[in-house]
Amino acid sequence: MADTVSPQLARRIALGAQGFGRPVPPSPGVRQVSGVLDRLGLLQIDSVNVFERSHYLPVFSRLGEYDRALLDRVTTGRRGRTLEYWAHEAAFVPREMWPLFEFRRGEYRARGDAWGGWLTENRQLADWLKAELEANGPMRASEIEHDANVRRGPWWGWSTVKRTLEWMFRVGEVVCVERRRFERVYALPEQALASELLGTAPDESESIRVLVERAASALGIATEADLADYWRMKRAQVRDAVRDLEDAGVLIPVEVPGWRSGTRPAPAWVHRDARRPRRIEAATLLSPFDPVVWFRPRAERMFDFHYRIEIYTPEPQRVFGYYSLPVLLDDDVVGRVDLKSDRKAGVLRVQSAWSEAAAPRETAARLAPVLRRAASWQGLDDIVVAERGDLAHALRAELATAP
Repeated sequence: MADTVSPQLARRIALGAQGFGRPVPPSPGVRQVSGVLDRLGLLQIDSVNVFERSHYLPVFSRLGEYDRALLDRVTTGRRGRTLEYWAHEAAFVPREMWPLFEFRRGEYRARGDAWGGWLTENRQLADWLKAELEANGPMRASEIEHDANVRRGPWWGWSTVKRTLEWMFRVGEVVCVERRRFERVYALPEQALASELLGTAPDESESIRVLVERAASALGIATEADLADYWRMKRAQVRDAVRDLEDAGVLIPVEVPGWRSGTRPAPAWVHRDARRPRRIEAATLLSPFDPVVWFRPRAERMFDFHYRIEIYTPEPQRVFGYYSLPVLLDDDVVGRVDLKSDRKAGVLRVQSAWSEAAAPRETAARLAPVLRRAASWQGLDDIVVAERGDLAHALRAELATAP
């Protein structure tokens, strides 16, 4: 019979696995920054820069103010520790994980064939692009001189060169070693990867087993749906891996009252190495693409937090704002703030501030120092809170007092 884990303990297990509740060093260095990547396994990338690009935020959430150049050292260039790949969505992942995604590259090859075989139809161009990268080293698509490198049509107006590189990226003929001005820099795999990572890969079942174990370690406690979502796999793909890991004692089956799958209790597992903290002390902001909240059904199940990003919602129809960030206090998500770094004016703009129904009375008082740290991290001198949201008045009053 599975052990019972209370919903409160489940939250603490999950947040502890994600690195919350630990002492924060006063001046985080590259070791601590790398440690966040190692713990999470990936950092999701997104183009929106209204407050800060998403891959920088999980480190800030866990370490506070840190030098973003340290993360750039970890993620950038031939000497970086990461590559970009479609791991969850587009994400930085440690380079040693490259072989584990060979099954996904195979899926893209099959999908490309089903969609008309772009690389087959443009094989001559793909081979020419390989030769260019071999001769010149890593390059952005915009740096490649070719008659077909003219923006047109669908796919965000991509040129034929860009679209071909993107298919090559998906199937592994090229890799992305970094972003410059948020544009992918492509390289041949042999230009970026150690020789032992090339030419060999575990079979699909072993790769999925390793990825499920890593997801379980990062999540602490999870359902089958949670584990599948972490690396964007199908539940059918992870089911055998979960069974194998349970048989091996890596995953321990538990029941969490209130966790449902439709009308039935949702089976869950705790990773054998997961801590069971008695308390979590935290006060921070989360990226919309932080693993704590990126799988919206898990956020609702774990925190009773209904969260949708409203970037693509017309402004008159937005409820909470363009880029609202969840507010984490201790072991609960208690609100959200819509932030904008107005770099020209030197102001962090809180365009709306909202609390959840169960938010503690001291939410504004604890959030104010977090916003001061966020403004300092962004190099901004002031914080301006707009009128919108049920937390705005109290937050403005707290920020008006001396820190």
